[in-house]
Amino acid sequence: MRTTKRLEWQEATEIKKDVEEILQVLNLPHIEIDRLFFFRTHGSKSRSYARIWSFPKIFQLALGVKPAYVIEVLAKYYDKLSTDEQKKVLIHELLHIPKNFSGALLPHRSRGKRLGHEVNRLFKEFKKMSAK
Repeated sequence: MRTTKRLEWQEATEIKKDVEEILQVLNLPHIEIDRLFFFRTHGSKSRSYARIWSFPKIFQLALGVKPAYVIEVLAKYYDKLSTDEQKKVLIHELLHIPKNFSGALLPHRSRGKRLGHEVNRLFKEFKKMSAK
């Protein structure tokens, strides 16, 4: 007999505080913090630390709502990370947001750019600037 865990979401206000701290230090002016929403997931089968959810244009038009994003952290993996690694994960998710804040998502690789390299560069900048 197989038992399945229920997937549960809970609002993650502490993740929002971490992202606010990141945005105060790093120069990412296109990100509208009031249009970002944060959740912690329990019971997910995903092997990700976190993921970002887009809000496609068709839904924006149909519902008459501005672009928005949801950053979901998967408690099973994310909560075991060090504070620094958690910040890196959040920076990674923020880098999926395009400069026009349209509700779409940027891929991991495009036009010779790799998201992972940019995450490492921005994290070093974050550590340097927040140490001041």
